[in-house]
Amino acid sequence: NGAPNKNHNTYAFTNAKIVVDWQTVIEKGTLLVKDGIILEAGDKINVPKGAVIYDLKGKAIYPSLIDVYTSYGMSEVKRAEHGRGVQMESSTKGAYGWNQAIKSETDASKNFTVDAKGAEEFRKMGFGTVNTFVKDGIARGSSCVVTLGDANENEIILVPKSCAMYSFDKGSSTQDYPSSLMGSIALIRQTYLDAQWYRQAKDKKEFNISLDAWNNLQSFPQIFEVRDKLSVLRADKIGDEFKQQYIIKGAGDEYQRLDEIKNTFAKLIVPLSFPVTYDVEDPYDAMNISLTEMKHWEMAPANLSFMEKKSIAFAITTSDLKDKKDFWKNLRKAIQYGLSEKAALKALTAAPAEMLRIQDKVGALKKGMVANFIITSGNLFNEKNIIY
Repeated sequence: NGAPNKNHNTYAFTNAKIVVDWQTVIEKGTLLVKDGIILEAGDKINVPKGAVIYDLKGKAIYPSLIDVYTSYGMSEVKRAEHGRGVQMESSTKGAYGWNQAIKSETDASKNFTVDAKGAEEFRKMGFGTVNTFVKDGIARGSSCVVTLGDANENEIILVPKSCAMYSFDKGSSTQDYPSSLMGSIALIRQTYLDAQWYRQAKDKKEFNISLDAWNNLQSFPQIFEVRDKLSVLRADKIGDEFKQQYIIKGAGDEYQRLDEIKNTFAKLIVPLSFPVTYDVEDPYDAMNISLTEMKHWEMAPANLSFMEKKSIAFAITTSDLKDKKDFWKNLRKAIQYGLSEKAALKALTAAPAEMLRIQDKVGALKKGMVANFIITSGNLFNEKNIIY
């Protein structure tokens, strides 16, 4: 798929502050790269003869940031309009499951196409790797991990199947059931039981694409999206019943149930979508804003700080941001509200890499890992920092 690149130069990035990982910094070192892989990162590195040398003159090198929850490169999911009358049965043709919201057979790597504009937007923020999936249905199938390079799909898919994805949202399904949160919970539990029967039954006389795919994904990391702090607990309860420890993508209000969430032992994926300042110039508008809304506006930026203090494991995502340009502004606001820079860097590198089980590939700058890094003018979290 494309002509081979026979250029095997070694590249040396010298005189740089190298942030090897969220815990380790080399104040003045050299990073050696060849064929997209890191050869060495250290302060006493011999640069090979004939290497292409970039003198960074004190600039910093960080591992590229990782977003574990995106739909980058996926076509937009359009919600189908529900026709008149009742639709009890699935309208999906083929050997699929009985409910349209169970799309466990969806394979993100087969739907993925490079989005040059989207990749550039991510790179400008410092991201070099994302986990991406089709955001549709209660069981959403498998995600894939891709780098954000300017290349063909076959060159940038890092892990074709990375996680199994779930939610309580039926998505584009036009089937009447489920029509409530309770119905979604019941459908998930029923599908677990159906899949167990399908796996264990010795005399089954049917092939079910959806249940077969569901079973094949059970050994992968399981990511479950919820809409509020109470549904974190609901999702975890389902996981406990079927012996799955979900990674839960929350809504940014976890601080309201910190002790209960900590007791789930779940790792969380947390957005930085803070409420906008309410316009209360008109007294009538002011009366319509509840104390709950006002308190969340005040407390949401401190959410990550509270989670850090409670030692709850989390990764940070750009998901839910209406404008991705707000990412750094909101992250710096979270740091002002008490989140440490070290925890922020971990939540953008090592933590998502561990969730995706790719800590041997990205999230740090170590020998043998993918050369997925960013060059900055200085401290990544400084307001005046430039990401080159």
